[in-house]
Amino acid sequence: MSRTAPPAAPLVADAPILLSTKAWADYALIDSGDGRKLERYGPYRVVRPEPQCLWRPTLSAAEWEKADAVFDPTDEDEAGRWRFSRPLPEMFPLSWGGAKFNSRFTNFRHLAFFPEQAANWQWLDQRIRGAGRPLNILNLFGYTGVASLVCAAAGASVTHVDASKKSVNWARENAIISKLDFAPVRWLVEDAKKYVQREIRRGSTYDGIILDPPKFGRGPTGETWRLFEDLPELSAMCAQLLSPDASFMILNAYAARISGAALSGLMVDQLSDRGGTIDWGELALEQEDGRRRIGLSFFARWSA
Repeated sequence: MSRTAPPAAPLVADAPILLSTKAWADYALIDSGDGRKLERYGPYRVVRPEPQCLWRPTLSAAEWEKADAVFDPTDEDEAGRWRFSRPLPEMFPLSWGGAKFNSRFTNFRHLAFFPEQAANWQWLDQRIRGAGRPLNILNLFGYTGVASLVCAAAGASVTHVDASKKSVNWARENAIISKLDFAPVRWLVEDAKKYVQREIRRGSTYDGIILDPPKFGRGPTGETWRLFEDLPELSAMCAQLLSPDASFMILNAYAARISGAALSGLMVDQLSDRGGTIDWGELALEQEDGRRRIGLSFFARWSA
């Protein structure tokens, strides 16, 4: 009498991985220290606050003073204002791989994308190109769409979901300058949780899911998102949306009280019958000189 083997649990990496994003043509971490980082975005030098930079800068104060833009925070929620040493354009184009996107000086110290995510972009690009078949990807909390465009440029169909109409409009603009405006990408202004609930009821499935939520946020009709309260339920629902032959799922979080180990534990619990592997760790920016790295977010990635 034959017996069916129990479903296999994913194999979880024994140790964390530090994924360091190095300089590329349109971005570099030039120096860091004294609670700040000096970066290059395209042709412009930018200084932004970074509390983790507890060490002293390598370069002289004169080098830092050459910055074109400096962000001065006004509160603990990353809001503030920019000071410019000369007139700069409101936005300017950058690129990574097949994705082109406009960088902007936002009121929340970011420049409309997160450069440390380039380590995940590279993984996504390789995963999709190596799949040997077209993949259908869901990108939740997709912001200005760089990850969506990386996936589309690699040959995937993408559903991009974000609660901010402004961010989705920026993502559409990025698709145009990437010459991917006719690629199979759906741009949706939606609450992530409500969208996933509807997709479950419809019986929809995806071959890959990117889940990159903020610590706190609001949906388009006032829905509230709190990372620690809502991530377990949303990630469990996302696991239900994975197709039988799904390729991957990524969880990423920026909250200081979370860790890659916590995200991997959540993922193995919700993908207990999927087999495959889970790697986990931290995303960091590496200085051009290789002397220092700044850890900025935590991740866990399941792959079939």
